[in-house]
Amino acid sequence: MFFKKIQQVAARDWEAWVSEHDAVVLDVREPHEWAQGILAGAKKVQLTMLPNALASLDTTRPVLVVCRSGNRSQHAARFLIDQGFANVANLSGGMRALGLAV
Repeated sequence: MFFKKIQQVAARDWEAWVSEHDAVVLDVREPHEWAQGILAGAKKVQLTMLPNALASLDTTRPVLVVCRSGNRSQHAARFLIDQGFANVANLSGGMRALGLAV
């Protein structure tokens, strides 16, 4: 089975990537993690709730998926690609790489 490689966006480049692609930032962390801070304009959807939130997302708009360390967001990005999203990227290292999570 062929898997599309998920683009990895470095922490230092996330704002430029979002701006360049007019992308949605999708934060798939848990509510207690959101309380530590979120990226400006991010849409918050817990990873476990992502299948239920698909109807609220535009499959044609680029998405940068974010979590604490980059692991959950990698899984979420793969799920979105499998659901037909055209342009999905993962924030490499997550919020920890930005110094915004422990």
